[in-house]
Amino acid sequence: MENTGFRAFCCRRKWVKRDWAIATVAITVIIAAIIIFILFFTVFSGSRNRKTSSPTFAPPSAGDFVPLTLLQSAKATGAFCLDGSLPGYHFQKGFGSGSSNWLLHIEGGGWCNSIESCNSRKGTSLGSSNYMEHQVQFAGILSQDPSQNPDFYNWNKVKLRYCDGASFAGHPESEFKNGTKLFFRGQLIWEAMMNELLSLGLSKAKEAFLTGCSAGGLATFIHCDDFRDQLPKDATVKCLADAGYFLDEPDILGNRTMLAFYRDVLQLQGVAKSLQQDCVGRMEPVKCIFPQEIIKNVKTPFFVVNPAYDSWQVTVMLCLRH
Repeated sequence: MENTGFRAFCCRRKWVKRDWAIATVAITVIIAAIIIFILFFTVFSGSRNRKTSSPTFAPPSAGDFVPLTLLQSAKATGAFCLDGSLPGYHFQKGFGSGSSNWLLHIEGGGWCNSIESCNSRKGTSLGSSNYMEHQVQFAGILSQDPSQNPDFYNWNKVKLRYCDGASFAGHPESEFKNGTKLFFRGQLIWEAMMNELLSLGLSKAKEAFLTGCSAGGLATFIHCDDFRDQLPKDATVKCLADAGYFLDEPDILGNRTMLAFYRDVLQLQGVAKSLQQDCVGRMEPVKCIFPQEIIKNVKTPFFVVNPAYDSWQVTVMLCLRH
């Protein structure tokens, strides 16, 4: 059916030149407005994206990667990783105002609490230097970039590789003599590392900072005061444990999972000899490996960095998820 209303409107009269001129101007104005809007939106959007886009980061330079140094002096003292290989560290020399200051960072990586778990561990970089990276990137607190690490970028920085499975606290007297070929030498590795670094200039440090993460954080708790005692008396020395405050608390079934686990570690590797002896004399030795006991007797200024809800402890040690 024909739309008579529309037809009547369109056919009411013929357009004259004046009508065509007005229509042409109107169409031109509309097209111009559309073009201006598109240009404005494009420019504004581009400017906004440039301001809010994520910053771009330059790829790490060759100076950010620090080579592995094997501790050759360990041969003389028998300070071996679990598999009998030499322990290692990464050292980046300080410069400028930081040339007399030192930052040591102890690598983390859990523990082994049985012959089986230690045997498995010795086939990894956490039990053998044969599997360690030949160079690692120094980032975060180890970075040489002042914008990322303004306080320590020019210090002498050392990353101590972790390969003994007991937070640098095992003793060879606990090794099995039945062909298992496992070396429990964490305490000897710590002592050999310190002797090496002292000879490289740590003995003349004006400021020194011992840090560690996870199992390395626990090692920092254990060795903090010994670290302080080996440095000049007038040096400023502090320690920091990052995510190393492990708790002696019951799990959801009422069992003390962490206590039992650490008890196995202590018995397997003779760790009690590296703990505070006054604590060991007062209570069951395994309780003395928990930071809540260690920190009571630490004399060196100590910083504890730990999340309010430690995801690893909550899932593994409190909720029994392995």
